[in-house]
Amino acid sequence: MSDEPPAVAGAGEAGARPGGTWGSALTAAEFAIIRGVGFEPVGQVFGAAVYAAGDARGYDCPGARGSSGAAMPAQPATQVSGRGDPGSFGLLVEAMYQARLTAIDRMTAECSGLGGHGVFPRGGLEFTAVGTAVRAPGAPHGRRAPFTCGMSGQAFARLVMTGWVPAGLAVGISIGSRHDDRPTARQTRQWSGNVEVAGWTELVSQSRHDARHRLEDDVRRFGAEGAVIADMQMRARERDCPVMPGRRDHVVEVTLTGTAIARFSRTGQCRAGPALAVMSLDPQSRQAARISI
Repeated sequence: MSDEPPAVAGAGEAGARPGGTWGSALTAAEFAIIRGVGFEPVGQVFGAAVYAAGDARGYDCPGARGSSGAAMPAQPATQVSGRGDPGSFGLLVEAMYQARLTAIDRMTAECSGLGGHGVFPRGGLEFTAVGTAVRAPGAPHGRRAPFTCGMSGQAFARLVMTGWVPAGLAVGISIGSRHDDRPTARQTRQWSGNVEVAGWTELVSQSRHDARHRLEDDVRRFGAEGAVIADMQMRARERDCPVMPGRRDHVVEVTLTGTAIARFSRTGQCRAGPALAVMSLDPQSRQAARISI
């Protein structure tokens, strides 16, 4: 395998802004350090997608009984979107994925139009994607689509200098739901004491496990070897059971975001130049580093 970073742009120098000017969302430190590993900004890029996700209330409850009092068909007590459980939030999650992918695809298309090799996104990736397109001057164009990278410029430089390159933004999303059945109700009574609520533990565990699987699927889609996680979020909420009035369900949403990475050098060191010393200018960060050592 070559020790040179792979070219990933889809357009030539003709995509530069008139007059050679460019905009950037990079900080001064990020701008300086990506130049140190052979990249430069070529302009800001943007992508957006607005999706109609349908009626999320279509979620059904597997742990409750219908209005007629008849028992519902046996289903998992905890539903997760990735399994395609009947009545789960699977359709909503797929719409969320598609909105993100469409926004990122449109952002990288703008990057290609500027002759860029990759994008450093800024801000959220819900339904819009904003970032700075960068390129490696002199690198060939047209082999692959631009990469997307969810890490800082400093982290990107460290990655390149150790023989790795970002392949794309990887996302893992899962929404799990569980009806508060009788065992759960008993475990959450005030006089129950300090006890584990087994149903809620199962809901959180299965939702996180499902999100990790979806993240791994994204990494494989990019042909990458692993992922550097940038953010892990879990939100839990209650809702009125759509089947049994007066009863409650718990819903857990887990979102994992990161950068899929692939190795381009087996030597563990990039040949582009000498290693750079990277030190945070934030006094609190320096103090935390001293304490951790």
